Amino acid sequence: MHAATHHHDLYTVEQVRALDRRAIDDLGISGLELMSRAAAVAFACFCRQWPQARRLVVFCGPGNNGGDGYLVASLAHGAGLGVEVVELNDAQQGDAKSARETWQRSAGVTHRWHRDGSLPLADVYVDALYGTGLNRAPEASASSLIDRINASGVPVMALDVPSGLNADTGHCPGSAIVAQLTVSFIAAKRGTYTGQAATKVGTLVVDTLGLPEILWQGMPSDAALLEAAHLPPRARDAHKGNNGHVLAIGGDHGTAGAIRLCSEAALRSGAGLVSVATRADNLFALNAARPELMAHAVHGPQELQSLLERATVLAVGPGLGQAAWGHALWLTALDSGKPMVLDADGLNLLAREPRQFSTPVVLTPHPGEAARLLSSTIAEVEKDRFAAARALAQRYDAVAVLKGSGSLIAHPDGRLDVCTWGNPGMATGGMGDLMTGVIAALMAQGCDAWQAARMGVGLHARAGDLAARHGERGLLASDLLEPLRTLGNGLAHG
Repeated sequence: MHAATHHHDLYTVEQVRALDRRAIDDLGISGLELMSRAAAVAFACFCRQWPQARRLVVFCGPGNNGGDGYLVASLAHGAGLGVEVVELNDAQQGDAKSARETWQRSAGVTHRWHRDGSLPLADVYVDALYGTGLNRAPEASASSLIDRINASGVPVMALDVPSGLNADTGHCPGSAIVAQLTVSFIAAKRGTYTGQAATKVGTLVVDTLGLPEILWQGMPSDAALLEAAHLPPRARDAHKGNNGHVLAIGGDHGTAGAIRLCSEAALRSGAGLVSVATRADNLFALNAARPELMAHAVHGPQELQSLLERATVLAVGPGLGQAAWGHALWLTALDSGKPMVLDADGLNLLAREPRQFSTPVVLTPHPGEAARLLSSTIAEVEKDRFAAARALAQRYDAVAVLKGSGSLIAHPDGRLDVCTWGNPGMATGGMGDLMTGVIAALMAQGCDAWQAARMGVGLHARAGDLAARHGERGLLASDLLEPLRTLGNGLAHG
């Protein structure tokens, strides 16, 4: 498995190719030796995952990924398993051609794929059709094969990346293999952690193929996996003023719930004081539900001004609306120069009236809001989430959190972290309002925007995973409040 110094690093396909070339050119390890190591690792993973399996079929494409597949087939055949290879074509060159010859010498059964043909029966299928080089939809013949494999109900082990998934972006432009297990070689590819990857890769194993640590030295990575973190314990003599004052601004008529979830999450994440600037008709509900919140009726900018003066950090947007009331409060908040988290209508207003920030700001858009902020489309955002998150951070000079499966946190200087926690149960109303409050509370307690966004996204997602132990369907945003407190104090590992 990964050596410690780079085990959280994520790489682009081009960077992994550079590592590959470096292993061959500088370390003198042949391409065929790397292929053999990859096959040995993959076969060992196969044996661990499916110890009862007796028959496997390996689907081989024309490139080096297919070469890995032929060698896996040879190893399985040598171990006495029933093995068949189905190949897209026999256009192999170089190392892949040598690998195919090794397989042919083992006298195993080889078929050519025909679109009207049937798939051989097996306990497990091995996907070695396309590796990391594919950045378009698979061709028609391969697409029909991928669809047949997926429809078969046979579990799949993918080599390096499920065929059809873009290993750079996590986007699937066409058909893609749905694997139970993906064994990835040399380094972690960033696209296997975000976007559509969650529905394709299954369990992901990354193996460095026994390559020496020197290989990674001086080689840039593109991004990093988010690590679990929480604030250190409080000083014994702490008082509420030490832990900051969050002012949550929002909750137009009929949206008291959004601003309550945001502000309560700020309390549960450790803010010393939390005030709410909202419509007068929300006060009774807020006071009755959570008396620790200091709820204020605000009719316009004048009344907001005195609240702004006392605040350390602002959380702007949940339930704010985009009408005159919300717009006036939004403008006043932005002009105050206070650090802030902007979400929901706070982001939609920013898309209408863009500005660059000179104070610490975290933007937390979902793909729809991100598309509006970038004058783009949701499809374009999802096609390359890494590029979209970085573009947001640069355009607005703010830390940007692009929510979704594999949330991304981007800094204006290009740094980017990927969150691998979270679950589909979190796709319900109010979850984003919580995240806004969590990040604002961390900023109030002294984190800079980058630290607060990374820690906040991680705590929010891990709290979602803890809460989902009772089931994903029916998970409520407020179910995360207790786990947020537990995790924020380092009392559980979720």
